[in-house]
Amino acid sequence: MAETDHARLTPPKGATGVLVLGDGTVIWGRGFGAEGDAVGEVCFNTAMTGYQEVMTDPSYAGQIIAFTFPHIGNVGTNPEDIEAINPHALGMIVREDVTDPANFRNTQHLDAWLKANGRIGISGVDTRALTRAIRIGGAPNGVIAHNAKGEFDVAALIDKAKSWPGLEGMDLAKDVSATQSYQWRDGLWTLGQGYDVDAAGPDAPHVVAIDYGLKRNILRNLVAAGARVTVVPATATFDDVMAHNPDGVFLSNGPGDPAATGEYAVPVIKKLLEVGKPLFGICLGHQMLGLAVGAKTFKMHQGHRGANHPVKRTDDGRVEITSMNHGFAVDTDSLPANAEATHISLFDGSLAGLRLTDKPAFSVQYHPEASPGPQDSHYLFEQFVGQLRQPTRA
Repeated sequence: MAETDHARLTPPKGATGVLVLGDGTVIWGRGFGAEGDAVGEVCFNTAMTGYQEVMTDPSYAGQIIAFTFPHIGNVGTNPEDIEAINPHALGMIVREDVTDPANFRNTQHLDAWLKANGRIGISGVDTRALTRAIRIGGAPNGVIAHNAKGEFDVAALIDKAKSWPGLEGMDLAKDVSATQSYQWRDGLWTLGQGYDVDAAGPDAPHVVAIDYGLKRNILRNLVAAGARVTVVPATATFDDVMAHNPDGVFLSNGPGDPAATGEYAVPVIKKLLEVGKPLFGICLGHQMLGLAVGAKTFKMHQGHRGANHPVKRTDDGRVEITSMNHGFAVDTDSLPANAEATHISLFDGSLAGLRLTDKPAFSVQYHPEASPGPQDSHYLFEQFVGQLRQPTRA
């Protein structure tokens, strides 16, 4: 082995964490959270707040997140700011060491929370340089590892990163979805009161939410908009959905390649469109609706992940600042004649929303429920639930 290779693969003094990429790049740091290693796609998120919501977002399954904001962990964690029962992101990469929490809502240090949930963290990383590398070269395969003794088989970790197949062609919705149906009744959170428990009225319009990896705040926003919600698994059939007698159907966010999930999801959505059920999709659900009407999806170079993404509405030109988390998108040029673009990303011009002209169905690529992020787009939940209250629907 050449001396340069030996030096590259030998941990520097004090290094207890490492990120290795599929191209052989080795990035040393200080490990925190759980010990071990995990392989996945390395991406970056530009949000300044909400790291706990990001880590628990099921859409991040199979991914390792580099946070561009340097101070992560300084408000600790709590049992309320979660989007799923367990974290789904594999690990986190941060610039500064995690400090003791300074927030009145904190109940557990981020380090302890990661340990309890089996998730790995690395600090001391030049996240600016890593982000630039991802922007130039695309989201790479990588392995994040933490060993308190600083003992790593780096060559084996590099091989592991190289051999990971990547997210294209990977159906992860089944892995993060609920396995059985359940009712959701809680509304939004307010300071000093917590979540609005049992807020859904018994006579409210009934929404069946297909869970491809949904975030809890989506369900809370549906309830806050006036709906009662039943959640069904990603693999629910058309008959399973209709057995709940829905007034409308929600298609949730989720991880993985939409084309892979679409193998079983698209036929169900096509039947729902045929019977005229109102549909609303977010993120992966947006991609599922696109595929169901004949559009194509593609893997993005770096994806969109953050809480500051400007999106332009095509009808009135207004701009919404949105929260995004996606590495795939619907190809605008592939939209059929009965589908029109309603929202466009001002970062790269990619499709951020669509509406069918002949069916009561629409979707957005971004996250109007935020958590974390701005609330410019909450009106979409009111728009969807509002149309369910209409006595007749097209």
